[in-house]
Amino acid sequence: MTVLIDPPAWPAHGMLWSHLVSDASLDELHAFAAAADIPARAFDLDHYDVPERRYDELVAAGALPVDGKELVTRLIASGLRVRARDRVRRR
Repeated sequence: MTVLIDPPAWPAHGMLWSHLVSDASLDELHAFAAAADIPARAFDLDHYDVPERRYDELVAAGALPVDGKELVTRLIASGLRVRARDRVRRR
């Protein structure tokens, strides 16, 4: 079980963002996020959005840095991925 983080590359709100995911369970992801004081509002169905300024801290806390492609590949393989077309229906 691993929590993964991709490089900050997603622009929004005047800054860059990373995605934090688990390759095993949402419980693992939520526990990691809670321990790192990531607010629940940062959760987006299958990942947490985290600002660039938190990247190094989260890696130091145990998140495994991977590129965006590997992050998505492992999220899909875990069965936790929520597809873009399903996001509208679930919100």
